[in-house]
Amino acid sequence: MTSKALIKSFFESDLANDPALIEQFYHKDCLIYWNSSKGLSERNFEDISNFFEGVRESYESLRFDLTHLLKEDKIITARYTLYASTIESNADEIPIAHYISIFHLKDNKIHRAYEISQPADKDTIASEAYS
Repeated sequence: MTSKALIKSFFESDLANDPALIEQFYHKDCLIYWNSSKGLSERNFEDISNFFEGVRESYESLRFDLTHLLKEDKIITARYTLYASTIESNADEIPIAHYISIFHLKDNKIHRAYEISQPADKDTIASEAYS
């Protein structure tokens, strides 16, 4: 599988419901650097696994609306909006955040990622900037 196909497969997977996908997509020595509205956080494999465990407790489903997927050398860049359905209201999908992520792969798994996100709202979703 090409590196671009691997990342596309990652975004099409069911991370909200399948804990085995963490090991399938993330390298054991991975580090994720995430700049969010709460500041910079750094996560290793265990932190990512714990994060998605919390996601599975709160959300019925996650959906990534991928608008850009670019490859240059061994680096994959993705631009997407994350949507979720809560357990309490699984019929209603809500936009969570807009992301840009830069992925570095090792052994055909995510080894490093640099992410920046901002909360999604109805104005950004309605704009043509995220289509």
